[in-house]
Amino acid sequence: MKIPVLAFMAASATSLCSATPESAAQAVNALGLDLHRQMPKEGNLCLSPYSVQSALAMTYLGASGATQEEMARVLHYPTDKQVLGESFFALEQSLEGARKASEKIVAEAKKNGGPSEALTLRVANRLFGQESYAFRPPFIAEVKQYLGAPLQPIAFSKDPAGATREINDWVAKQTENKIRDLITDTLPKDTRLVLANALYFKAAWASEFAKQATSPQPFHVSGGKPTVDVPTMQTTMKMRYFNGGGFQAIALPYVGGHLHFLLIVPDSVDGLPAVEAKLTPDLLLACSKAESREVILHLAKFKITPPTVQLGDMLQKLGMTTAFDNPRGSADFDAMAPKRPEEYLYISKVFHKTFLELDEKGTEAAAATAVVMMRALAVMEPQRPKPIELKADRPFLFAIQHAESGACLFLGRVNDPR
Repeated sequence: MKIPVLAFMAASATSLCSATPESAAQAVNALGLDLHRQMPKEGNLCLSPYSVQSALAMTYLGASGATQEEMARVLHYPTDKQVLGESFFALEQSLEGARKASEKIVAEAKKNGGPSEALTLRVANRLFGQESYAFRPPFIAEVKQYLGAPLQPIAFSKDPAGATREINDWVAKQTENKIRDLITDTLPKDTRLVLANALYFKAAWASEFAKQATSPQPFHVSGGKPTVDVPTMQTTMKMRYFNGGGFQAIALPYVGGHLHFLLIVPDSVDGLPAVEAKLTPDLLLACSKAESREVILHLAKFKITPPTVQLGDMLQKLGMTTAFDNPRGSADFDAMAPKRPEEYLYISKVFHKTFLELDEKGTEAAAATAVVMMRALAVMEPQRPKPIELKADRPFLFAIQHAESGACLFLGRVNDPR
């Protein structure tokens, strides 16, 4: 019999202090762009590459054989599971360091009337596993070590509705109720594991926008529609600036400077599809590392609350098929739980949901991802130049990015900020 799981992950200790976040950051951004290009072209869009990869990395630690090789290729992972786990651990530690640094900066800034709210960044991983199921101890240990995900026994077989509700409640609590009902339907009784990640982010700008400077300004919505007036913020300050040939990008820092809002604006009003097609992880990193310039920025306020998205079909189109037991009998998660002739695990569904709101004070965002595993009845800076003026008055891309590694916690598109 085959069993569905929702996945998220964790890391270990001895060589962890020497690990770097680069491999994890590269995988996060590469998969994020792959998924972004498969999303609908119309409307606003927001996903969390970091949340998705955290969940799938936990799942990967339990993969074996051809399924492991396939997942590594599609998810842009190094082939060595330990290297991957250590890199995700290093990235999480770097993000935690950014949070702590912002607390110190805010404590000092309060004395001089500066930002009064430190960065809030909560990353939570959890394994919700069927009570008494024979998960392999090394898998449970690795997920907890690298990704900080403990195993929580849960009664899928006896009370699937209650189990579904318990997981959704956990996600809601971790995300300050911004992500509710991540799992939209009651999980089946044959569910054996859900690997879940929840991400909550709230940060003030390093320098807030003045509310009195916000005014209605025209925005060219997608699809050749007439311009509409939208509340648009304005500021002039030094920020990282990158000219990508066909687009301009700026990195607007949050308090502490370790994370920033990356804004990518095409040169032409209808140029967003071309920018989306050419964007690569290396370009995202280049934007993050660009030199600072003085910029006059016009940026619309916006809020994005998309419904739950199921990523299973997208991941299979990218080539990750055996993990979903396609063809039947091909899923191999023997490192997660013994694959027996009569029963084995496979990925049933991958749920993902996000929330993001941006205004004069800063940004609040949340995301959650769940990988559901089921059982199957087996068959098998220079001289100061003139300020640059950048008007985000047309469809644009955005990311909330970790400055050190370039990893995108969130990635999306605004076609219409209303």
